[in-house]
This record gives sequence, structure tokens and C-alpha cells, in this order.
Amino acid sequence: MKSAPAAVEIPGYLVGTWKADPVHSEIAFCVRHLMISKARGRFSGYDVTIVTSEDVLGSSVTATIDLASIDTGNEMRDNHLRSADYLEIDKYPKMSYRSTGIRQTGDGWAIDGELTLHGVTRQVPLAVEVSGFGPDQWGGQRAGFSATTEINRGDFGIDITTPMEAGGVVVGDKVSISLEIQAVLQK
Repeated sequence: MKSAPAAVEIPGYLVGTWKADPVHSEIAFCVRHLMISKARGRFSGYDVTIVTSEDVLGSSVTATIDLASIDTGNEMRDNHLRSADYLEIDKYPKMSYRSTGIRQTGDGWAIDGELTLHGVTRQVPLAVEVSGFGPDQWGGQRAGFSATTEINRGDFGIDITTPMEAGGVVVGDKVSISLEIQAVLQK
């Protein structure tokens, strides 16, 4: 008979509704470029809400990301990523995530959920690290979370493939996504 895993202690854990602080949070991505390096970028426009419940496994997260807010540090590349070749923001201006469950993984957590991108919804799990909970200097409460996942852009209908003369493709299929969220407890 297999016993249930021991509960992971989360120091300072608080129940409530939390919003990501955009000054202290980041939603970023990374993709292979020219088969030899990685191109990185981030989204500056988003709304992330985390609801922590008495039972950690009953907690939830929702996120909406403004795809026009993409920033790779290169305006020409950003405009190309916004175009019909990639994100097609005129037709699909937002990306969204909605958790469907939380589970313990060893000494960490996984959030199961649905990612909607480019008009396609797929199950995408997030590996999550809870950094902690604590007071801020303004009398409020903050919580920190790190999350990572990897998606295949082709699974979401973003399947432009520009071959390279020497073999391979200009932009890889796999996209690594990382979130660093500092959330503020809502009153």
C-alpha cells in the first residue's frame, strides 16, 4: 500500500486573492534561433490572479497576457512576431491560462491547466516553486512564485518554418516559458 506524500510546508502561507505586481514580476520566453543560440523576450502587459485556499490543492490561478506587449529588445523582430506569421495579434490579441488542478511533486508543486494561444486551447502543466509569503513595507502581504513550462508552438497553430540553407530552421519549435511572480494580497 502506497502512502500519500507528506504535505510540503509553505512558511507564512496565507489564504486570499493575490494579484501580480507588474513592477516586480516577469513573464518571459526563450526559443532556439538559427540552431546555434537562443532568442529571449518578455511580455509587459498581463493580469495574473492567484487564489490561495485553506487546502493548498484547492488553490487556483488565471492569467491573461496582452500579446502586443511582446518585447525582445528588437522592434523589427517584435513587429514580425506580432504579424500573421506568428502571434497574429489582430485576430488573437490575448493569451490566457486557467488552472484545472494543483498537485504535489516531490518537494514542489505542479499546476495543471489550459493555455489558450492563437485560438487553440491545450493542457499545459507548470512546474512551480513557492518562494514564500511575507509582509511588505506598506503594511500589505506579498507572495513569490516561480513557474516554468515548455510548449511546442506548432501545437498552437504557429507553424511557420523557415529552413536554413545549411539545414535546420531559423526559429525552433520548442518555446520555454518562465514566470517570476511577486503577488500582492488584495484587501
